[in-house]
Amino acid sequence: MPVFLTAVCVWLYLYVSRQELDTIETRLLEGQYVRERLVEHITLASVATVLMIAIAVPLGILLTRPLLRRLTPLFIGLANIGQAIPAIGLVILFPVVWSQIGFRPMLYALIIHSALQVLRNTMVGLDQVDRALIQAGRGMGMSKLRVLMRIELPLAVPVILAGVRTALVLNVGVATLGTFINAGTLGDVIDNGVGLNREPVIITGAVLTAVLALTTDWVAGIAERILRPKGL
Repeated sequence: MPVFLTAVCVWLYLYVSRQELDTIETRLLEGQYVRERLVEHITLASVATVLMIAIAVPLGILLTRPLLRRLTPLFIGLANIGQAIPAIGLVILFPVVWSQIGFRPMLYALIIHSALQVLRNTMVGLDQVDRALIQAGRGMGMSKLRVLMRIELPLAVPVILAGVRTALVLNVGVATLGTFINAGTLGDVIDNGVGLNREPVIITGAVLTAVLALTTDWVAGIAERILRPKGL
């Protein structure tokens, strides 16, 4: 994957360098402008994923406990709504609700749109833990919290990480829509290219977004293997 992504970036550089760019294309493909959009894109997707994990994982744990299990259909239904609504709909909705545009409403839209992946995987991972192991831990005198931390969560980690990986890649892709509410990202490059009918600009924005998504998936895959408990 690193070799492939490097080859794609080299091809993109050679493609752009061989084009006879006009002043508009030169300005839109200027290094600092593209780097700023790339940093905005990475920041938005990363912050959204961290906050989504901080919300969805604890909520998923709580919904697998006996006292709150009856509320599971309600929260899963709400998460399904967030997943079912088109991303562009959420992007437009939040600026209207919060009466502002920019980074924050786009952040909320990303969290809601991708929360289902981690929430569902957390619950599935915990529910798949063998009840005999839990009973054995309780029989050894471990408290419910200790059983959760030492037995249930370690065994559920692979499934939870798979959900996080999917949500992270989803956030990278959807973050391009931030251009429509002044949140920056590589969507600015693509949108400007479309609006001004500049093919090299469109290709640059699209290829960089794809490379970022594939890089994110590759890095997340490595992290998934590293964080997976030994023996699983």
